[in-house]
Amino acid sequence: MSTLADQVAYGAELLQPLWRAIQIAALKADVLHLDGTSLAFFSGDGKNTKRRKKLGSLWGYVGDQDVALYLFAPSGHATLSDGHTIGPVDFLRLRSGYTVADAATVFDQAFKREDIIECGCNMHARRYFVKALDGGEARAAIAINAYQALYGIEKEARDLEPRERLRLRRERSAPIFNKLLEWVESIKEDEPPSLRFGRSLNYFSNQQVPLSQFLTDGRVPIDNGIVERLHVRAALTRKNFLFAGSERGAQSAAVMFSLLGSCALRGIEPVEYLGTVMPILARGVIEKDVIDLLPRSFPL
Repeated sequence: MSTLADQVAYGAELLQPLWRAIQIAALKADVLHLDGTSLAFFSGDGKNTKRRKKLGSLWGYVGDQDVALYLFAPSGHATLSDGHTIGPVDFLRLRSGYTVADAATVFDQAFKREDIIECGCNMHARRYFVKALDGGEARAAIAINAYQALYGIEKEARDLEPRERLRLRRERSAPIFNKLLEWVESIKEDEPPSLRFGRSLNYFSNQQVPLSQFLTDGRVPIDNGIVERLHVRAALTRKNFLFAGSERGAQSAAVMFSLLGSCALRGIEPVEYLGTVMPILARGVIEKDVIDLLPRSFPL
């Protein structure tokens, strides 16, 4: 291999079976998290077509909190099936059930389906109130205090089984959430929607059903933080290499981010993991046995 980029491309090609297995696991998940981030890349080969720097998308998915999947797309469009890239709307067509995301309009088409249950991100809703408080609106502290109480309960519920977690949420979280909603509804009409406080009230009111889904099923999280935290890895990597040299390079990055993210969810040292599974993959693995090589099956 002549360059580090060649070695990464070779590694990503070798890890393709695991990446495909992660896609299947994500689609089968009871709860799927979804969020997007950006990745710049160069298109064109510099010979037949001019090289141009473009901004693509890395769509991040987390299934049942134990598999992380990244899919690269050369644009930010939600619908993007072209044989080798896929946007979130097309990906979600392959599954049903709980899907956790923010209220970005790019997801609207998917959430119109009755078999996809939209679950909102309360961390996102809380940020609106924080911005309003930072802008001088003292009343926003009412919502922030409510969220502090809700997240305190979530901390207690972290290690509970879903049934017990739901019971705790119904007993203690639901009254807090409903009181917050009642307060929002009572004042939102008097607040200009163009100002920060008005935007925070309208966001909470408009998203009240998705935001309250965590009160209906103990498996549903209160927010989308798990996938947003994984994006930190992608952001740090972008600072190191700034962009992918080609669309193929960006696809290789997506494969690597998927495996590294899955290791992070499992608490596995990625170098040790890759050093174990890559020689096995190089020797050849029966397709049905690939799932046993995923980070979630790797011994701690």
